Amino acid sequence: MAAYSLLMLPGDGIGPEVMRQVRRVIDWMGRRRDLEFTVSEGLVGGCAIDAYGVPLSDETMAQALAADAVLLGAVGGPKWDGVSFDKRPEAGLLRLRKEMELFANLRPAVVFDALVDASTLKPEVVRGLDIMIVRELTGGVYFGEPRGIEDLGNGIRRGVNTQVYTTPEIQRVARVAFELARKRGNKVCSCEKRNVMESGLLWNQDVTALHAAEYKDVELSHMLADAAAMQLVRNPKQFDVIVTDNLFGDILSDEAAMLTGSIGMLPSASLGAADASGRRKALYEPVHGSAPDIAGRDIANPIASLLSFGMALRYSFDRGEEADLLDRAVQNVLKGGMRTADIMSPGMARCSTSVMGDSILRELDKLVG
Repeated sequence: MAAYSLLMLPGDGIGPEVMRQVRRVIDWMGRRRDLEFTVSEGLVGGCAIDAYGVPLSDETMAQALAADAVLLGAVGGPKWDGVSFDKRPEAGLLRLRKEMELFANLRPAVVFDALVDASTLKPEVVRGLDIMIVRELTGGVYFGEPRGIEDLGNGIRRGVNTQVYTTPEIQRVARVAFELARKRGNKVCSCEKRNVMESGLLWNQDVTALHAAEYKDVELSHMLADAAAMQLVRNPKQFDVIVTDNLFGDILSDEAAMLTGSIGMLPSASLGAADASGRRKALYEPVHGSAPDIAGRDIANPIASLLSFGMALRYSFDRGEEADLLDRAVQNVLKGGMRTADIMSPGMARCSTSVMGDSILRELDKLVG
């Protein structure tokens, strides 16, 4: 029996609710698919601030570094708006990404056939959509120096953030995109703002050089990030894999999320470099936030968190068969008409978080017989 270690960080808001459904699927995999998971749990975000005074403790950070994969729910909420910037709940997530060296964020945007009408775009625009956005995660304007707010006197202040990239940072994330494309539609679109930013020009040049040296078999195109934002809502199916920097990736991936009808449907994976054994540090989380306004009401959509675990099966544990099984179970439940509030439409059956979990587990049982 294959054995893997998982660290679960439910976090804040709806995080604990959706992660309970993930734990049920993990347990199911252990019973029915010859997979053994050693699962531990820790605190991150606002709940960690309440417990430890910091958004991520050193002990939890050490657990994350030791685990085969980390599953995260969501962090943040208005309760912690008043804390200092470096102690905000989101700082815990940033520390995880930085210390685990998770430089490649994979955000798929897939429109399930049963949810074509949930998108605000016309069905013919989004039907069959299946794209992957690869976002650089540890560089760029979110981490560049100098940064800060300075007092210039006379009531004037100045805020500074620095956009900075090096060739190794650019090429390692581009390499992930090219490798993914080879297993998909074999197309990569690289997005930046080379027309107004030197960092964008460097990005364009370095991706082009890597393509010429190692990936000539993959079709490469380039697009300005603002044009890509327009094309995502005009003709999203022209894309296969999009690779872009931290800031533009943050924006474009959230835009792509809404093409599917609900941000509650989309998973993500954040991957580090492979070590000598081929193991990558990895963190998996839903794209949605902590949604404190609906926390504790058992109405949140758990599908994004469940599919994030599916990505862990695929990318951390090389269990593509089980990942496909979970994907099919979700598709079949949606096809059968079950809907949480965020994806509800006329004629469908509205259900709670836990009932959606029940339905997916029953479907998994049906699929394996």
